[in-house]
Amino acid sequence: MMSDSARPLRDAGIVSRSMAAVVDLVVVLVLMGGGYLTVAFVKFAFDARTFTFPEVPWIFTTTGFFVACVVYLFACWSITERSVGYAVLGLRVSNSKGGRVRVPRLFLRAVFCVLFPVGLAWVGLSPRRRSLQDLVLWTRVVYAG
Repeated sequence: MMSDSARPLRDAGIVSRSMAAVVDLVVVLVLMGGGYLTVAFVKFAFDARTFTFPEVPWIFTTTGFFVACVVYLFACWSITERSVGYAVLGLRVSNSKGGRVRVPRLFLRAVFCVLFPVGLAWVGLSPRRRSLQDLVLWTRVVYAG
């Protein structure tokens, strides 16, 4: 019988990684919506008679979404090696040997994943189940089990 540390790591496939990405997208959108509603509530609390919902210029929405996604992924991966989506699907990010990824590389991975999400599609074509981000940054996503 193999111990947990001797058990070979299984790389996650396109379906589980895509589902995790969708969960993470929903989490970021909920967080951003919560932030917007918080600002609206504070504005309402200070002047209820002339309250209108705050308008957000598109550049702040786009930039805010990019920053929120990068910070979310970077923070989650740095602290627990998992985002909420990864945790739900039993995945974790690791280096090419299965160990912890260093912080600077996690930041680059978060930026790369947000700027070029279509790189995830390479998992479906790669015999080693690696995304373009994984290939460039020498990372992998494995089942945590």
